[in-house]
Amino acid sequence: MSNSLVIVESPTKVKSISKYLGAGYTVMASVGHIRDLIEPKNLPAEQKQGSLGKFSVDVENGFQPYYAVSDAKKKTVTELKRALKEADELILATDEDREGEAIAWHLMEVLKPKVPVKRMVFHEITQEAIEAAKDQTRDIDAHLVDAQETRRILDRLYGYEISPVLWRKVGPGLSAGRVQSAATRLIVDRERERLSFVAATYWGVNADLNAAGQGFGVRLTKLGGQRLATGRDFDDSGQLKNDVLVLREPAATTLEEALKAGQVTVTVTSVESKPYTRRPAAPFTTSTLQQEASRKLHFSARQTMSVAQSLYENGHITYMRTDSANLSTQAISAARKQAAELYGADTVPEKPRYYGKNAKNAQEAHEAIRPAGSEFTRPGDLVGVSDTERKLYDLIWKRTVASQMADAKGQTATVTLAGSAIDLPDNDGTISPTTSEYQVSGTVITFRGFLAAYEEGRDETREGGAENKEAKLPPLKEGEQVAVEGAEAKSHETSPPPRYTEASLVKVLDELGIGRPSTYASIIATIMDRGYAKKRGNALVPGWTAFSVVRLLEEHFEELVEYDFTAQMEADLDNIASGEQDRTAWLGEFYFGSEDHPGLRKVIDNLGEIDARAINSTKLTENATLRIGRYGPYIEVVEDGAAEDATPRRINIPEDLAPDELTTTKVQELIDAPVVTDRVLGQDPETGHDIVVKDGRFGPYVSEVLPAPEDDGTKKKKAAAPKPRTASLFKSMVPEAVTFEEAMKLLSLPRVVGTDEESGNEITAQNGRYGPYLKKGTETRTLPDEDSIFTIDVAGALELFSQPKYRGQQSKSVLLDFGKPDPVSEKPIKVKDGRFGPYVTDGETNVTVPRGTDPMAVTFERAVEMIAEKRAKGPAKKRTTAAKKPAAKKAAAKKPAAKKPAAKKTTAAKSTAAKTTAAKTAAAKPDQTEES
Repeated sequence: MSNSLVIVESPTKVKSISKYLGAGYTVMASVGHIRDLIEPKNLPAEQKQGSLGKFSVDVENGFQPYYAVSDAKKKTVTELKRALKEADELILATDEDREGEAIAWHLMEVLKPKVPVKRMVFHEITQEAIEAAKDQTRDIDAHLVDAQETRRILDRLYGYEISPVLWRKVGPGLSAGRVQSAATRLIVDRERERLSFVAATYWGVNADLNAAGQGFGVRLTKLGGQRLATGRDFDDSGQLKNDVLVLREPAATTLEEALKAGQVTVTVTSVESKPYTRRPAAPFTTSTLQQEASRKLHFSARQTMSVAQSLYENGHITYMRTDSANLSTQAISAARKQAAELYGADTVPEKPRYYGKNAKNAQEAHEAIRPAGSEFTRPGDLVGVSDTERKLYDLIWKRTVASQMADAKGQTATVTLAGSAIDLPDNDGTISPTTSEYQVSGTVITFRGFLAAYEEGRDETREGGAENKEAKLPPLKEGEQVAVEGAEAKSHETSPPPRYTEASLVKVLDELGIGRPSTYASIIATIMDRGYAKKRGNALVPGWTAFSVVRLLEEHFEELVEYDFTAQMEADLDNIASGEQDRTAWLGEFYFGSEDHPGLRKVIDNLGEIDARAINSTKLTENATLRIGRYGPYIEVVEDGAAEDATPRRINIPEDLAPDELTTTKVQELIDAPVVTDRVLGQDPETGHDIVVKDGRFGPYVSEVLPAPEDDGTKKKKAAAPKPRTASLFKSMVPEAVTFEEAMKLLSLPRVVGTDEESGNEITAQNGRYGPYLKKGTETRTLPDEDSIFTIDVAGALELFSQPKYRGQQSKSVLLDFGKPDPVSEKPIKVKDGRFGPYVTDGETNVTVPRGTDPMAVTFERAVEMIAEKRAKGPAKKRTTAAKKPAAKKAAAKKPAAKKPAAKKTTAAKSTAAKTTAAKTAAAKPDQTEES
């Protein structure tokens, strides 16, 4: 009997695909990439000195990359080779995007199969889709591989050339990337707009009216026939853009009182009604799914992609990396059928809706993200999924069904009303009879159509959204007089442009054509990890370091952070993918330059001197400058009358202060704030040392002042200086009010509560990084509040220790308990919070949850996959002083279907690198893989 070896990317897919393929197929997982560009330091010695040595890419010889199988994947490769020996054919069933195509090519290069090879792709993991894919195999697409390889090399060149400049001139651990840097600039540019924004003030008047017993509200729109200014009439410098009247407080309040007193007669002057139609949104693409999941579910982009990946791998949705909003014929039929069943036949239009492709160069998968299969499973009928998976599936299901439903229909009515003339003060103080005009618009939905299933969310706008809300107005006709029941004059202030959220940032990146939606999750996570931005609610607030990074890039790498240039690079990569452009020629122009483009190499070679102090400085006022230091931003103040060589005063900037909040007024407030640092509270009666309160980088604290060691004039070996006792203030304490007695109590911690007679262990109460807690041996328990540190007794402490260590309904260390065993170890899988952060474990194998990933969003399937990947790597190897000599470089085999020399790529069989921790790696090397 014949045997086909099928290789997929994820272990999660193995079981379901094996079931669908049946006998005669062996399905195994590569667990992602099996090899990648080698680190330059790990190149064979003879290669380090040549043109290959800087990037592991031979820039002088056609940009040939030097690949290596990672230590973690050697066991996987061995197992795949062993299975291939028993196979009659090899089927490469990696994902259907460029990344999957590249993984398939790398598998070919490493496994060197002597049996027929087929490329199998599928858009969903269902019986029908797998059966169809099995009968429609093809060769590896060399152009797609070229595009992915070009992208990978481009990111290596970009990161390895520019990131070291950031390390030297801004700070260690920073990075640059063609998409990452453009996205960071967008966030910084928006904050710059907010910094330069000048608010304008204007007044408005709203009135409550009544007709035929039904109340409704109106807004004052004109005075004396002149239109009143609203926020949209002012520019960002606070100046009027249009010829309108700015209503001031005296006139607004006078009109308010007149309306309330019944001195103004209000009459309907016109009633205009027109049909209202609203179309449903297109089915989800990767970009729109990330946007909507952020708006409605408050998922990060990374969380959305992680949950979608699990839904796809378990056969619930189609492939989640796609630029196309197109639906297949079977999907359209399924959506129309369910819409009719659930919402009525009249909610389904006569003809199906076709959306096609949204992106100009739409690529990757050919269909939108939708429920899998020819009949959609309803969210309530979904089994074996987590709450987060069900929520995301529900969103996808609703959007897909709604996309095939009828338009919402209704009527939009606009009513204009006139107020009789009364005496009002003009802006110059002149009082004269003035008429007023009011308006109200409302939309009455008469047929909900697709709104019965789904309504798309909206991002924050400066005006709070332009569309009329669904509202009911009483029947009104021209000439009708209406009663005035109340009025309110209100002051308004124009607002700055809103900060980007993950959803709105993804939207603008997609609109500008920068990067690919499938990579936005990792890009945003990198921006957060580097400290370029942090979240305040949903808003992305840039840090001052981001300002320095963007300033350096704008001044010295201007072209590389231009939005149009970055978008053009993406278009060029699409041309390489379609075979319209040559990868080698394109990389040559990018790196070495042309007549129209200087090239990255020339820019780096001609950087000249970069003034790091200037790059990291921002003038705030005449005598105050913001600087980025080793420990973050601070204000440097030159006191009036100070000598030229005097040391400037330094002021810490509160961590929660956003850049646009550091106004001139706030700067002066920080300068004038009383200095609490080193305020002497008293002397310790036992030692005589001063006890002081200080303001440190991590907040206020108390400390004792130790005397300086005496110098007896002899050259003795310097002993370690004794450390003073220190203690952070409680959250309820303020530095200005803390007393000597409170300081001594804090310095006495940890407090001995007593002894557990059963175990003989001493029980202590103390204040830690995560709050107040009790400790007994190696056991700990959280205290309810800080005051309990000094009040809890032995009985109370033992009562706490007698209870399970819970966080809500889970043990404090257990964040998620799936209640299901790992298929290999057969032990329960949990997500725990450990000393070094959250991790996934089955009791035998521990895997750290990637930085930037919400541990509560990890699905059971993803947890199984993470453990499988870690298990495949085997135990961590100890460091050795000598590394094995690497094998000689081998020429790579020719790509299938590619008319190119076989020697195009080189590969190393072994890497000489000793393993380093992930944290050290992230801080020590530039980003190379910001694009997937």
